[in-house]
Amino acid sequence: MSTNSTEGVILIVDDIPSNLEVLFDFLAEAGFKVLVAEDGESAIDRLHYAAPELILLDVLMPGIDGFETCRRLKSNPATSDIPIIFMTALTETVDKVQGLTLGAVDYITKPFQHEEVLARIKTHLNLRRLTQQLQQQNRVLAQQIQERQRAEEKIQEQAALLNITRDAIFVQSLDHRILFWNRGAERLYGWTAAEAIGQPISQLFDDKTTAALLEKQPIVLSQGEWSGELQQTTKSGKAIVVSSCCTQVCDSQGQITSTLIVNTDITEKQQLEAQFLRAQRMESIGTLASGIAHDLNNSLNPILMSVHLLQAKLQDESNQRLLNTLEQNTWRSIELVKQVLLFARGTESDRTPLSAVSLIQELAYIIRETFPKNIELYTNLPQQAVWTISGNHTQLHQVLMNLCINARDAMPEGGTIKLSAENVWVSETDARLNLDAQVGAYVKITVSDTGCGIPSAMLDRIFEPFFTTKEIGRGTGLGLSTVLGIIKGHGGFITVISQLGKGTQFNVHLSAIESPSVQSSLPESDSPTTGQGELILVVDDEEPIRSVTEAVLETYGYRVLTAEDGIEAIALYTQHQLEINTVILDMMMPAMDGATTIQMLQKIDPEVQIIAVSGLLSTHKNSEISPLIKTFLPKPYTADDLLRALSVEKSR
Repeated sequence: MSTNSTEGVILIVDDIPSNLEVLFDFLAEAGFKVLVAEDGESAIDRLHYAAPELILLDVLMPGIDGFETCRRLKSNPATSDIPIIFMTALTETVDKVQGLTLGAVDYITKPFQHEEVLARIKTHLNLRRLTQQLQQQNRVLAQQIQERQRAEEKIQEQAALLNITRDAIFVQSLDHRILFWNRGAERLYGWTAAEAIGQPISQLFDDKTTAALLEKQPIVLSQGEWSGELQQTTKSGKAIVVSSCCTQVCDSQGQITSTLIVNTDITEKQQLEAQFLRAQRMESIGTLASGIAHDLNNSLNPILMSVHLLQAKLQDESNQRLLNTLEQNTWRSIELVKQVLLFARGTESDRTPLSAVSLIQELAYIIRETFPKNIELYTNLPQQAVWTISGNHTQLHQVLMNLCINARDAMPEGGTIKLSAENVWVSETDARLNLDAQVGAYVKITVSDTGCGIPSAMLDRIFEPFFTTKEIGRGTGLGLSTVLGIIKGHGGFITVISQLGKGTQFNVHLSAIESPSVQSSLPESDSPTTGQGELILVVDDEEPIRSVTEAVLETYGYRVLTAEDGIEAIALYTQHQLEINTVILDMMMPAMDGATTIQMLQKIDPEVQIIAVSGLLSTHKNSEISPLIKTFLPKPYTADDLLRALSVEKSR
């Protein structure tokens, strides 16, 4: 009975046409598509174009027999999996075993029984199809296993990367419990993963940090993400600032399951930015202060020398009293200007090897003798030797005294001052936290008190000149600015820690040295000598300074020529080169500054004697002006300073 469905494709290989016809008819009637070949060679050729699902192969054929045909088909990967059923009249077991060994799946013995042939064909076709399905399922399963292995490897790589990163990464469930906690979070916050995972965030963080995290979660759930800066506290209680990024985590159905939080520690970055901005502000203030101080020195210089001239001429008691008052107040103004310049430019005065321990011991003696009795003093000096520092004894004494006076004023009801010194090594990490610090050995001198403390909002301003928290009339606001200028001038740096109601601690860091520094070039000499008619060229753009300097020099036996700028000075020196003994030259002038003027004068006369003058303390080093300039005179100077400088220059 015929059927419309196709049961499969079968190739019949037999050299007897009657066998082909019989098999063809009943298999076609059973619903199979039938292909035929009369020998092994043609069967193999035919398989290059169309591969059947099963082959009925006669054993005894001319040319290559069924066994050889089977061997060739099974050795070809393209046809090796096609089931082969041998057709034979042979009954010897040896022949059947040979066929099965070559890869055949079954034998059909002639003459054929249609039902048996059909049953065997269907059985092996079903087996082949089941095998193909199983192989396909195995391939799919193998692919899925491979994909899962790749996914697991990727997850492991990502987990490893999450642990390598310095960022703190953790996952918070919708009920605010920690689900994941990487090593970056362990390093930043101090809790291990074992301590953190499964815990509610309120068990780890303080109330403020917890509130901030809880506050951001609704934003993340509604908007998908949130980013910003947060103030947080670690396990040890350390306050940190983090740049935080919070993101939704969803399952495969798109439902929100948790929140991923990535926090980057920016505490150090913010501290450095604050220091940089503070340094910029201080530099701007210093530049302004430097310019004002220069102008004030130029104004004070003629006043001071005029007072000295008048004191010599007006001998009556009334005038002397007025002139003394004028001189005292002029000197007070000069000292204020010096303090401003110490802040603005630092200092390069005489330095010698010093002992920090000796400085503290000297200071302790003064404090015990002069400070109120309700203030206790403690010193903490290490047993081991404290390294030597290089500095100006007077200025460093002033630094420590200013800090101690501030500590005293912060404790009107009494308290404790502690002084200590210790050797410290500033590492690269420490140096990054302070713009003025360098890697190396330092001596740290600490001045701490138990006073009222400094409000955090004012800490950034305490070193600015004229800024003070004291009552009007109790401070100029120059104490700490002077401290900062001196310390920076010594190549050191200073830090401050303060808490309201608990006290303040200043840490002064000064570089340790291996050898003493060189002393400066203008020594103190005996009383200045008067002139013997030598001609002095005075070059300054300030007319009052020129006039008073001229009057002082003429009073003390010198002849004087004056020039208001470098151009006029060069012209006068060219005319009177053989007569001029010394040039007193201001370094800061319009048109042609002092350095350029010196270069031109030395071209005219390489042996010219010059006293360099500046209103900015030691802004100009002798070596930077010219190696031939030996004497430098800072404004404002007295008549004695001027005459002494001339005496030194004459003695060279």
